[in-house]
Amino acid sequence: MNNSVMKEIETVYKQLLNGWNNRNAREMADVFAEDGEMIGFDGSLAIGKEEIFSHLKPIFDDHPTGKFISKVRNVRLLGPDIAILRAIAGMVPAQQSDINPAANTHHTVVAKRNGGKWVIELFQNTPAQFHGRPHLVEEMTAELREVLNQDN
Repeated sequence: MNNSVMKEIETVYKQLLNGWNNRNAREMADVFAEDGEMIGFDGSLAIGKEEIFSHLKPIFDDHPTGKFISKVRNVRLLGPDIAILRAIAGMVPAQQSDINPAANTHHTVVAKRNGGKWVIELFQNTPAQFHGRPHLVEEMTAELREVLNQDN
């Protein structure tokens, strides 16, 4: 895959996470296609930029959200203008400095190039609880802590 295309897709994903980390519902919603979909950690579904914005705004207004730390696992083109990005992510709770392993997640992004710009068609945030396999939670948390320590 062309490295510049891969970077563009990773950039739209980073913009999504920056919107969350900045507690900015508009910034986060604006990286989606007009009819893009977001499936949250709790299974909630929001479809379309405005519904995504309306879903996120009260979360940021009423809750002390944590900060995402992520590592892109891979980016795969499905065609010249559509791709899948997979990443792992952890959450550093507000007022804390370490990752909460209970909030580890797999992120899946389906991105589409629209008028030369990549937008998110689907963002799915799936809990990575690895029921009955605590060593996998520990491995993921350790990997994300490496990213956290690099960022600090």
